[in-house]
Amino acid sequence: MALAVLRQIRQALATLNPRELREIADRPVRVGLIAPSADVLGQMETYFAPFHFSPERRAQAAQILVRGGGKRCDIEIYDTSILRPAKAFSFDPESPENCVRRILKAREDLMLPLARRLYPFRRPAVHRLIRSIAKENALFCLTTAIPDVIPSLAMIPWAAGEFASDTAFLTMNQIRMAFLVAAASDRPIGYREQRSEIASIVAGAFGWRALARELVGKVPFGGGLIPKAGIAYAGTFAVGLSLERLYRMGYGFTRAERHAVYEEAYEHGKQIASMLLANFRHSKAS
Repeated sequence: MALAVLRQIRQALATLNPRELREIADRPVRVGLIAPSADVLGQMETYFAPFHFSPERRAQAAQILVRGGGKRCDIEIYDTSILRPAKAFSFDPESPENCVRRILKAREDLMLPLARRLYPFRRPAVHRLIRSIAKENALFCLTTAIPDVIPSLAMIPWAAGEFASDTAFLTMNQIRMAFLVAAASDRPIGYREQRSEIASIVAGAFGWRALARELVGKVPFGGGLIPKAGIAYAGTFAVGLSLERLYRMGYGFTRAERHAVYEEAYEHGKQIASMLLANFRHSKAS
């Protein structure tokens, strides 16, 4: 059984192309900064290109930040004291992280290049990616278990083709997450560049699979679907946060830290799975 699952994972990985993610992450991006004075502009620049950057990295960030904005800018950020156009974003020096969150929500197409080049976007972008992929994996578990309630994978736009097992899909999606987290963290992307991370994800897949099967088997009448989806969410979330720590600090979670993150994420994952299932059944009934 393990060899069969490994073959399925290998076949699934053939659909992942890290080169495409590299191209997206390396896309040129320009951010216009508009403020009432040079001092305020300097404060905005310091926030997006902090002093702990090396001189080289600050110079690279400075090339992205355009004083005064203009038509060549992908987005424009106005100091909160200035009236801004509807499509621009407001920057409050008292809570600059709110500006970052609004940009990431409105311009997901720029998430990777912004996170790769401008430090304040990095952790929020990575956490958005982790939560999104963890939710996709929980959704997939429900999809494969109750196809009469969820007729297709249309809600997971990138997924294509048939997967012989949920383990193959979940593992592939976690490896895809590893590529995305590395891209957002300004780290090398690819199978060879991330071989240690990928090997760890593949090895861990069988543990999550066994735990999910055990839970589903113990709860009668399909009641194990929610725990199974919760495990898919929690396992993916824990892997994602450990990768974020690895790329940010150079080391991942300890066993105890991983367990604590998993326990908290598992409860949250069950709540998400319950809401997804309730929404799907409501849609089918209406």
